[in-house]
Amino acid sequence: MDSQILSVSGWELIDGLDMEDYPIVTEGTKVDLTIKPVEPTHPNDNNNNHNHPNKMQITIKFSARQINVEVDQTDTIRSLKEKIHIIDSTPIKRMTLYFSGRELDEDFRNLNECGIHEFSEIVVFLKAVNRSRDEPPARKLSIVVQTSSSLLNAATIPLEMRDINTVNDLKQLLLSRKTLPLDDYLFIHRQRIMRDSCSLRWHGVENGDCLYVFKGTVSRAGYV
Repeated sequence: MDSQILSVSGWELIDGLDMEDYPIVTEGTKVDLTIKPVEPTHPNDNNNNHNHPNKMQITIKFSARQINVEVDQTDTIRSLKEKIHIIDSTPIKRMTLYFSGRELDEDFRNLNECGIHEFSEIVVFLKAVNRSRDEPPARKLSIVVQTSSSLLNAATIPLEMRDINTVNDLKQLLLSRKTLPLDDYLFIHRQRIMRDSCSLRWHGVENGDCLYVFKGTVSRAGYV
């Protein structure tokens, strides 16, 4: 499985999303398969741990629940936060991670550098949101909106917005400029569907990030 790359109309199908997250996928759609070269394994490698010596399972503990996550020893603290965000939708900006009573506050460090090993337990605390005092002032962000091939011929649209602007603000800006035709749209950031009423800051959007836009809406029954 690790050697497979699936794509539709030039868009790579990313792990962590369901097929319903790609509104361009309909009955009869062609899915392209590309095989990455696989490094040869030793004849005595008879199990997954031998083939992937850096892979390990760790436990992520929240206040009322816990999840198991497969990670790589070379993953950074930042990439671990991104995996938690993908699985649990927890905003990255609100996460504080602890291991063995010590805060993991250096995002660039690898898990093995922090002493994290197979079956380690990482505790997640969520920072409280105090908009009146603790929330930093608004920042200007330079972002890129990338459309699918079904919209504007896969256009790349650079924009400047404030991080306190909502996804709906972004949508209305694109519609008002006639950059996008009048329709319903979904925005995706770091493999997650974005919520119209939440800010770019809430979604963890950083300067230079890319947002992907598809036609469609979200309902209780799924994506339309």
